[in-house]
Amino acid sequence: MSVTAALPVDLARIEAAAVRLAGRARRTPLLNAPGLDRIAGRQVLVKAECLQHTGSFKYRGAWAALSALPADIRGVIACSSGNHAQAVARAARQSGRHALIVMPQDAPRIKIAHTRAHGAEIVFHDRATQDRDALAASLAQERGWALIPPFDHADVIAGQGSVGLEIAAQAQALGVDEAQVLVCCGGGGLASGIALALAAHAPGMRVHTVEPEGFDDVAQSLAQGRIVRLPQRTGFCDAIVTPAPGNMTWPILRAHCGPGLAVSDAQVLAAMALAFEHLKLVVEPGGAVALAAALFHGDRIATETVIVTASGGNVDRAVFARALREGAPDADCGA
Repeated sequence: MSVTAALPVDLARIEAAAVRLAGRARRTPLLNAPGLDRIAGRQVLVKAECLQHTGSFKYRGAWAALSALPADIRGVIACSSGNHAQAVARAARQSGRHALIVMPQDAPRIKIAHTRAHGAEIVFHDRATQDRDALAASLAQERGWALIPPFDHADVIAGQGSVGLEIAAQAQALGVDEAQVLVCCGGGGLASGIALALAAHAPGMRVHTVEPEGFDDVAQSLAQGRIVRLPQRTGFCDAIVTPAPGNMTWPILRAHCGPGLAVSDAQVLAAMALAFEHLKLVVEPGGAVALAAALFHGDRIATETVIVTASGGNVDRAVFARALREGAPDADCGA
């Protein structure tokens, strides 16, 4: 049996999710700007998932998972600091179900407000003292609702894999068949889904995960060949701060991804400002790490073209204003 055959998600599941997503998810653009190419020293193509419904790629996985549930499941429960929360809340409302979201008390206000606006009930938890997964599992058992994890779920991974199908088709239409693909990474749902799709449809492209410095559990895991677990704590890139890759995502990441990269908060702020200046995109910190790596870690990129995900745009006004104020696009943001 091949390594791929033993993985928890396969191409058929991704393609089935893409069928269910047709007419629901947006086919987001693959953007380019000469100014970003100049800074990076190569062609940079940006997959703008910040333009997806609910402002992030998470809607794909949420709809893929909810659309696969039995019709008699009346409600769903998810844990999230905001992007998965909004996506599950929207998908639940669209499918006629209730949604309860377990969110940290310090989640960005914009994400809390938008989750409520989509009709979800919110239960807050303290990151430092409470186990969010245990709380969610208890609530799911109490209510008889389905749990929709943010990344460790086969249909969630498959839904995120639809991004990879689009990247392959869009890049090939541009004549690009070889590229490093830098993917913003928390638990690895997006990176593993994209990696599986590209392995089948664009074998000249390889995924590299990108995380914030100090929160690079996936990069450390890939380097050591085993799951590395870091302490749970908060960080500037709140959307992708996780202690370890998932049990389902890890074997896919290990099989299909190259070495991971890590970027500083200063580089993230600069990437946010540059995305706004050159692409007119609003990108949140966690959604800007891949662009930051492309712009400021060129020594880690071997291909003439690099493809990056701008995975989310749900950023508080104060944080975005800080990026525009401090991002200093003309400054040297090298490591």
